[in-house]
Amino acid sequence: MGSRRPLLHGGAGLMGGTMLSGSISPRAWAVGITPIGTWPDGSQGDTVFIGASVPRTGTYAVQGEDELKGYQLAIEHINEGNELVKQISPKTKKGVLGKQLKLGVADSAAKPNEAVQAQQRFISENKAVMITGGTSSAVAVALNKLAQREKVLFVCGISGSNDTTGKDCVRYGFRQNFFGQTAAAAITPVLAKEFGKNKKVAYMTPDYTYGHTVTKSMQDNTAADGWTTVTNQVSPLGAPDFSSYLLNVANSGADILVNVNWGHDAVLSIQQAKQFGVLDKMKLVVPYQVPFLARETGGLMQGVYAATDYWWTLEDKFPLAKMFNAAFEKKYDYKPEWGAENAYISFVHWARMVEEAGSFYPPDVIRVYEKEETIPSLVGDVYYRKEDHQCVRPVLIVKGKQQKDMKGKEDYYDIVEIVPGKGLMQKPEAFGCQLGDYT
Repeated sequence: MGSRRPLLHGGAGLMGGTMLSGSISPRAWAVGITPIGTWPDGSQGDTVFIGASVPRTGTYAVQGEDELKGYQLAIEHINEGNELVKQISPKTKKGVLGKQLKLGVADSAAKPNEAVQAQQRFISENKAVMITGGTSSAVAVALNKLAQREKVLFVCGISGSNDTTGKDCVRYGFRQNFFGQTAAAAITPVLAKEFGKNKKVAYMTPDYTYGHTVTKSMQDNTAADGWTTVTNQVSPLGAPDFSSYLLNVANSGADILVNVNWGHDAVLSIQQAKQFGVLDKMKLVVPYQVPFLARETGGLMQGVYAATDYWWTLEDKFPLAKMFNAAFEKKYDYKPEWGAENAYISFVHWARMVEEAGSFYPPDVIRVYEKEETIPSLVGDVYYRKEDHQCVRPVLIVKGKQQKDMKGKEDYYDIVEIVPGKGLMQKPEAFGCQLGDYT
């Protein structure tokens, strides 16, 4: 199925004329740098190609489509020189280094081998200068490895695993969004204040790198408050039925249910927890909130605390968020979720780095990321840490609104706290990151 899957192409129209300036840095010409990855072939015309693999089918399909909309809006905005892009990447005029972006899209179905096959084709056949996608951390980790091997930048879309910029980090990979450790560190003080110390906790964990690392981060961060694990129910990705796991949760004597499941698995497991009476016996916590969870669980997130990457009411605090929300809602007719926000800002940050480098030559672009320059985002100023390529950015703690307090159909959450990113981060070496070579 992987090699025959149709590829969808999007993006704005191509500019006329060939513009070679910017495709190869003067330094590269001067010292005769050897070609690397898809450079310089991929950046010698008047367009450059980006390969995106997102889940458009399977348990993460809803989130994948939201992520894709963020990419598509970013491509459109970069190609037209939109004012929001200029606020984040001042050197961007129309396109990147004067070249229009063209987007190729493949359905990963949240399966690492499908994503790798699609991106390998984008690299070999389309000379992609950058690849993106994720949603499943297993996919993100696999694309990290592909990017390092092929020497093509991977700008991660969505990935919550500590491993993505931890033990599976690579020189050619970058991640903008929050992850297990920062989510747990941000939400733990809020939970301790709300629920108190010495609580018995039941975990529901998806059986792959995202689930295991988020659960461990929650266990580690709540240990100081005396929270102990009475059961950890580990389920496969895309489980159709959570009844056996929920039976064990119901009989565990837990005070708190921490549900680490994501995507449709999160929706199903929360709905079934309600049916089993689990939510009548214990409080629900979602440490890594999935986009659309409040909408799709039909009110079951009311009063529930969650950590998240972005929520649209941030527009009251951040003008760039307001600009993004307005553009997104005009195009797609709903408020953006964090998958779309994250995809958009990751793309525009990459465009900024290329513009600053003055070249698509990958080592030059990587070194700009590694300068740790403070740059704008939709959630305030951020920077990328040079040791592991993780964006240092705030985490939002939200609480589900009661129906009576909602001011509109998408007013699902109150923002409880915006927690600055730096204090949430582990030490750079703590999760085993060794970035590898530039060339």
